[in-house]
Amino acid sequence: MVAADPSPTPPTSEPTVPPASPSRAPSLPPSLPPSLRDAATPGLPVYLSTEHWSLLGTRSMTWSEVMSRINIHLTVVSAFLLVLALTAQVTGFGTAFQTMAIGLASAALVMGTLTAIRVNLASREDADLVRAMNRMRHAYVELAPELAPYLTASVHDDEHGLMHTYALGHRRNLVLHIVGSTSFFLMVVNAIVAGTLGALVAGAVGAGTTAIVVTGVVLGLAYVLGHTQISRRVFAMPDLDVRFPRPE
Repeated sequence: MVAADPSPTPPTSEPTVPPASPSRAPSLPPSLPPSLRDAATPGLPVYLSTEHWSLLGTRSMTWSEVMSRINIHLTVVSAFLLVLALTAQVTGFGTAFQTMAIGLASAALVMGTLTAIRVNLASREDADLVRAMNRMRHAYVELAPELAPYLTASVHDDEHGLMHTYALGHRRNLVLHIVGSTSFFLMVVNAIVAGTLGALVAGAVGAGTTAIVVTGVVLGLAYVLGHTQISRRVFAMPDLDVRFPRPE
């Protein structure tokens, strides 16, 4: 008879592994958008240069149109003066001449005013295009910071960056910048036409020499004042889309 083992071995059991419960990964703090230098988009410089050339082309076409309109306006005004000179040789400075002069001066003033409005709008568009190209340069410097010392124009799209690009990095008096602009030149031409028109009308109604001179001067100055107010409204619109201002 075989004796029973007084200390039987307890049955072994595998340790129970609790089922894995799905756990949520720790939330990461929001990070800043990656810079262009770290971007992995292929052909990124090509996309930027394409946009840059598109802006350059738009700016060139805008000013080509504006200069064509100014040339047409000045040509028409010159033709009006020639017609008046020939008319005066035939009819003298009588009623026929005064009527024709008033009509041609009125037409010249309307054409000049429309051209001046287009020039003001084109100047505003040009400022927006320069800001956009400044953003392109900012992208170039972000991709390759070593290019910064070789850029003449600004890489900021705020007011200071705009004037920096217009003046090519030099300090420029704002008054001289305005007086030397195409818009100011056209305003002077139109003011002369407006003053001449007022003097012609005053002469046609039989006013004296003093009244004719005063009327012409007042209407010329009034046109300058009105044109200045319109220009201020066009350029006083705030630019709320400043993305890369100059660091303080």
